[in-house]
Amino acid sequence: MSSIFPLTNDAVVLGLLTGALGLVFYTNSLPRFKKFYTFVPALLMCYFIPAALNSLGIVNGEESQLYFVASRYLLPASLVLLCLSIDLKGIYNLGPKAIMMFFAATVGIVVGGPFALWLVGQSDPDVLGGNAPDAYWRGLSTVAGSWIGGGANQAALKEISDTLDAQFSIMLIVDVFVANLWMPFLLFGAGIRERIDRWLNADASAVDELQNRVERLQAKSARIASFPDWMVLVALAFGGVALSHLVADGASTHFTSWLDRTMANDPDSTAIYLSSVTKGFFWLVVTATAIGIGLSFTRARSYEGAGASKMGSVFLYVLVATIGMKMDIGSLIENWSMYGSAVTIGLLWMLVHIVVLLVVAKLIRAPFFFVAVGSQANVGGAASAPIVASAFSPALAPVGVLLAVLGYAVGTIGAIVCMEWMHALSM
Repeated sequence: MSSIFPLTNDAVVLGLLTGALGLVFYTNSLPRFKKFYTFVPALLMCYFIPAALNSLGIVNGEESQLYFVASRYLLPASLVLLCLSIDLKGIYNLGPKAIMMFFAATVGIVVGGPFALWLVGQSDPDVLGGNAPDAYWRGLSTVAGSWIGGGANQAALKEISDTLDAQFSIMLIVDVFVANLWMPFLLFGAGIRERIDRWLNADASAVDELQNRVERLQAKSARIASFPDWMVLVALAFGGVALSHLVADGASTHFTSWLDRTMANDPDSTAIYLSSVTKGFFWLVVTATAIGIGLSFTRARSYEGAGASKMGSVFLYVLVATIGMKMDIGSLIENWSMYGSAVTIGLLWMLVHIVVLLVVAKLIRAPFFFVAVGSQANVGGAASAPIVASAFSPALAPVGVLLAVLGYAVGTIGAIVCMEWMHALSM
């Protein structure tokens, strides 16, 4: 057996990973597994099955090139396709309160991370760490990426912040644990939304109007995808990847030279906090996102009805599996001492997010539906925002997707702001 494992042929490893993804989503669709996936999210399984394969020595995540390929090619393709479905006019038509609650949730995350890190740092200075390779702000930036945007933004921040794989594994646990601790409260709140709306002094009639509008939108855009549809989607996705790489190569070189000159002239310059602009991966993600948003203003947006976001999600979950394959559970056990402070920061962070949401909702009298979906569109992303929305009404599930896709667009920028703030505090 030792001569067979670990598997070194990436074609074989890719087949194993996609087989694991297929198994997760197939079992997730079966009624008898409903209780299991209620407590163990499918997304978590997509991380941990590859992690188990790596930890057991069946694959070698460090030697495989699949993560590099997925992060450099599939991730930008995913961002193009996911942002292609952004309907800025449709989001505007949700009403100002929906948008305000979405951005209130975003602000709560951007502010909450630095506040929680600073507060815990008062009693545990080790969580600061300055520019050290294992400084907490690096790993926490990936949580910010996940909680504002989703898996794609999280992967982007991992690269931009140079988060170590061992630390990323720990932050992944914090991310999933805290996020899934909050979601049941939202689902419970959906069942007593009338009482919460009365406490918020909110008028929920806008939600009923929204439900009717969404039903009409669904009927208008849905269609069965043809073969030419899929080929056009592939062309849009990987054409966007090519252009993103072209921009990233030039921009990273230009800004690296600029930062080097700036720091040479003034070693104490605050420009060091903008170091992310020197990374090609930063520009790769930003450009892909911009291309997707730009295409959403063209006829290309109609390809969402043919499955643009579904194809983007396939690419994203392959990336998720390759990230999971780099996780070593044995290393997690060795670094168990890091969990205490990380979980404390995560819980305080989420508390700030919740307080900001409820204060803003009370001030503007927003219905609890906008509170719940605005929060989950940030924290849970496209995977779980529709679940919370459908708890109010199945017809409202696409609203969760709509706002979550907006999160993909603002997630990376918002997370970078949060990251640089935490970086400054850590110094």
